Amino acid sequence: MLRFIVRRVLQAVPTLFGLSILLFIWVRSLPGGPAYALLPENATDGQREALRRAMGLDDPVIVQYGAFLGRLARGDLGESLQTGRPVMTEFAMKFPATVELAVMAMLIAVAVGVPLGYVAARRHGGALDALVVGGSLVGICTPVFFLAFVLKLIFAEQLGIFPSAFRQTPGIDATRITGLFVVDGIATREWDAAWDALMHLVLPGLALSSIPLAVIVRMTRAGVIEVLGEDYVRTAEAKGLHRRTVRGRHVLRNAMLPVVTAIGLLSGALLAGAVLTESVFAFGGIGQFIYSATQTRDYPVLLGFILIIAAIYVAINLLVDISYSLLDPRVRVR
Repeated sequence: MLRFIVRRVLQAVPTLFGLSILLFIWVRSLPGGPAYALLPENATDGQREALRRAMGLDDPVIVQYGAFLGRLARGDLGESLQTGRPVMTEFAMKFPATVELAVMAMLIAVAVGVPLGYVAARRHGGALDALVVGGSLVGICTPVFFLAFVLKLIFAEQLGIFPSAFRQTPGIDATRITGLFVVDGIATREWDAAWDALMHLVLPGLALSSIPLAVIVRMTRAGVIEVLGEDYVRTAEAKGLHRRTVRGRHVLRNAMLPVVTAIGLLSGALLAGAVLTESVFAFGGIGQFIYSATQTRDYPVLLGFILIIAAIYVAINLLVDISYSLLDPRVRVR
C-alpha cells in the first residue's frame, strides 16, 4: 500500500508543475495587468511603465516564472490587489465557506443518489426506473445558476422557509474556531448558531448538488445493473444467502467502485465550480472571491487560488485512488 501511495504522489508532481506553467502564462496573457489594477484610470503610460519595472513585469517570462517558483517554494503567493492581504491569508479566510458548501452538496448527492440509483436498478425497465433516469437527465441539463435562482425565488423570497443569502444571519452571536460555522456551533454548543448556519446551507447545497446527484444516480444504477448479472451474485442467491448480505457484500461493494471514483472527481469539481452558486447566495467563499478577482483584475488571487485548488484536487484524487485500492486490491498491482 505504501509503494502505491508513493507512486501516486510522484505522478502528481509533474502534473502540478505543468499546471503552474500553464497558469502563469495564462495570467500573463490576460489584458491589462497589475499596473492597470493598482493605478487609477487616469494614470499615464509612464506611471504604468514605472510600476511594471518596479514589480519586475518587464523581465523575460522565464525570469518572472523563476521568481514565482521561488516565492511559491516559500509559501508566498503574493498579495491581493483588492485587499492588500497575502493570497494565502485570503484563501484561508474564504476556503472554509466553500468546504462547508461542497460537503453539504456532496452529502445530499450521495445520500440521495446512491439509494435512488440502487432502487432504479432493482426495478430496471419499470416506471420508477424511467422516472429516476428522466429526473437525472433533467438534473444534468439544468444550469446550476438557474436552479439556484429558482430555489432562492421560491423557497427564500416567496415562501420564506430558508434564508436567501450569506452564511449566517447578520448580527448572530457565534464563536469562531475553524471557520466552519456549523462545526463551530456544535463544538461550542451554540445550537442556535449551528442551526442557523445549517439552514443557510440548504438552498445553495441543493443547487450545487444537482449535477453530482444526477451523475451518482446514473453511475450507481449502471453499476448495480452490471453486477446483478454476474455469476457470483446469482450463485450467492442460489446458496440462500440473506438478501442483505448479497446486497452489501456482493452487489453494492462491487458496484460502488466506479461511483467512488466519480465522487472523488465531483468533490474536486465542487470546490472549483461553486463560483456561480456562491455569487447567487452571496456566500462569501473562494468562488465568490475568484469572481470578484476577475472583475478587478486581481491576478495574484487568480493564479494563487487556482493553483491551490488544483493541488487540493490532486490530493482528493489520491484519496480516491487509495479508497479504490481498498475496495479492489487488484488496483495496487496494476
